[in-house]
Amino acid sequence: MAKKRNIKFSLIYRDMWQSSGKYVPRVDQLKEIAPVIIDTGCFARVETNGGAFEQVNLLYGENPNLAVREWTQPFNEAGIQTHMLERALNGIRMFPVPADVRELMYKVKAAQGTDIARSFCGLNDHRNLELSIKYAKQAGMISQSALCITHSKIHTVDYYMGVVDKAVEYGTDEICLKDMAGIGRPDMLGKLVKAIKDKYPDKLVQYHGHSGPGFSVASMLEVAHAGADMLDVAMEPLSWGMVHPDVITIREMLDDAGFDVPEINMNAYMEARRLTQSFMDDFLGYFINPKNRYMSSLMIQSGLPGGMMGSLMADLKGVHDSINFSLKASGNPELSEDELLVKLFEEVEYIWPMMGYPPLVTPYSQYVKNVALLNILQLAKGEERFSMMDDNVWNMLLGRAGKLPGPVAPEIMNLAKEQDRDFYEGNPQDAYPDALDKFRKEMKEQGWETGRDDEELFEFAMHETQYRDYKSGIAKERFEKELQKVKEEKSKPKTSATVNETKASRPSSYSKGKVDLPIAMMAYLMYTFNARSFGPLQEGSNPHDVWNMIGYWRNINTVEVLVGGEVHEVLFNQPGDGEYEFTLNGKTYYGKVEYIDKGEIDFGVGDKVYQAKISQGEANYAKVTINDSEFQMHRNDLLDSDLMAHSGDDATGESKSIVSPIPGKVFKILVKEGEEVRKGDVVVVIDAMKMENNITTRQSGVVKKIHVRLNEMVEVNTALVEVE
Repeated sequence: MAKKRNIKFSLIYRDMWQSSGKYVPRVDQLKEIAPVIIDTGCFARVETNGGAFEQVNLLYGENPNLAVREWTQPFNEAGIQTHMLERALNGIRMFPVPADVRELMYKVKAAQGTDIARSFCGLNDHRNLELSIKYAKQAGMISQSALCITHSKIHTVDYYMGVVDKAVEYGTDEICLKDMAGIGRPDMLGKLVKAIKDKYPDKLVQYHGHSGPGFSVASMLEVAHAGADMLDVAMEPLSWGMVHPDVITIREMLDDAGFDVPEINMNAYMEARRLTQSFMDDFLGYFINPKNRYMSSLMIQSGLPGGMMGSLMADLKGVHDSINFSLKASGNPELSEDELLVKLFEEVEYIWPMMGYPPLVTPYSQYVKNVALLNILQLAKGEERFSMMDDNVWNMLLGRAGKLPGPVAPEIMNLAKEQDRDFYEGNPQDAYPDALDKFRKEMKEQGWETGRDDEELFEFAMHETQYRDYKSGIAKERFEKELQKVKEEKSKPKTSATVNETKASRPSSYSKGKVDLPIAMMAYLMYTFNARSFGPLQEGSNPHDVWNMIGYWRNINTVEVLVGGEVHEVLFNQPGDGEYEFTLNGKTYYGKVEYIDKGEIDFGVGDKVYQAKISQGEANYAKVTINDSEFQMHRNDLLDSDLMAHSGDDATGESKSIVSPIPGKVFKILVKEGEEVRKGDVVVVIDAMKMENNITTRQSGVVKKIHVRLNEMVEVNTALVEVE
């Protein structure tokens, strides 16, 4: 029997890596596996770059331009097409890109060996695709326009065909169905592919569908029957879970259905599998959340893409304690991590229509997820929904990122009016002026080369902050420290909890001798590290980890303690539950928590055990009393509200501190001491969850004190600015 149409496969080899939120293989690893992928003989295309690929290369100190050139070259030589993923107005970053930087991107990527530009607008606004199509074709690339697939009453075949018609008008060569969350229903996808092929039979149609909710295999069979030409697949051990189905399964399914599909060289497949596992064992596997390896029908409810689950889980951990702290304070039951995850999915489902049904793809999936998470945090504190939204979210809602598929809810419209925010009706690109000259000028001043084909200029203009860290060496240093830390943690034997039975304070047996400052600082730090675990340490206890922060800062094991106007930098790590290792002024100390309760900590140092009393000291300082010695000290990132002066709405007198509602990094300080502010003014911007979160004042007054510094890491309830 004659075979049906030929269907080709495209290998997606980066999504699971990037689901870690940070890392992809090194250049040497990419060069090693490329020939093996070629030897499998079953791939017509490989997605080699785009998305967050270059950004995460910068994060661990590698040159992404070298990575792209070395990675694409073997495929170019073998006649296998390479393609990149780019976000139209947002290029390959999370926020809008000037037109001249976008144009340079295609010239650079074509010169580096990328054949196809897969371009998508996260809002499916065809105006944002127009320049992508134009610039890709000018650079000699194949232009593939991607439709962001989601499921709602307004995302119909007719809706998507409206985008296809405009993309074809602009000159696109191919159409991709980008089912980034895998929630496109198979029947609808089949009808959409048929509609495209019926109207534009010469346009190649490629389907990209993630496996997370479980629809992907059925969807691939349906689109194949409807006329799709190319399917995106993955390989073990990176396949399935929150990314793509494995090529073996899809190949066998289509072969049985009578399609003409390529054979797989299983020896090469197994070697690629082995090499990939070795990369994971080397360092990449340490950063992939285990939950990303599982499929879950819970994803259908929220519509969130599986590719962002790594960062989502990190964000959940970053605010989990904070939410429970607020719930407990208001007499409500605390949430487990799984309960919080379900609550987040429900909140996304609730607010998504209110925000105009933006397809949940980068960056808009992050925007909606972040608003949902912050809503949960604010509601737990008794605040209103949508009371914390950063400028990027507002730009999406107001039209500066493109036209939303649906209307914005009246309550958000009213909030915009209250905040004097204007809706934008123009072409989104017009709001972002050209910027290459500025970056070229600075590179000349810094003595930096613009690179072959201006590729370094492009990288600097596209990823300014990460590029600076790469050039300075900070990124490499940060990565190596993080890798060393996580390897040490993974190598520790699993032990039972430090204390298996309730201990009581036994001060009569404790040391009564005079103590010095390092001992007092250890008491203070161990107390504040565990400030939410008052009471005896029990088996299964989960002391608050102040450094489990959002983004790559989670690895920083340094804390500053202010004593008598002098800042002491303390390095620390936690070898076991309740155990700490501190390094201060070049000397290492070992401490162990024996008992902790509100205002008291009993702790061991060497062969001695002490009891410390912790109370409110002068101003923002805590008073640490051990035997007859008293010490006044302060941490800017302190979470325990009992040790904070003028914290939140419970502040006394005329002054009130504006506190951070989320953990993150102080990105901007927009006020000065002595400056007048009005209610609603933005005073500090916190960089967290890939967003710049505006922190506003709730009262008019004068800035009495700024408690934080630029780039300082802060936690929930950290005092930022005091307004009088």
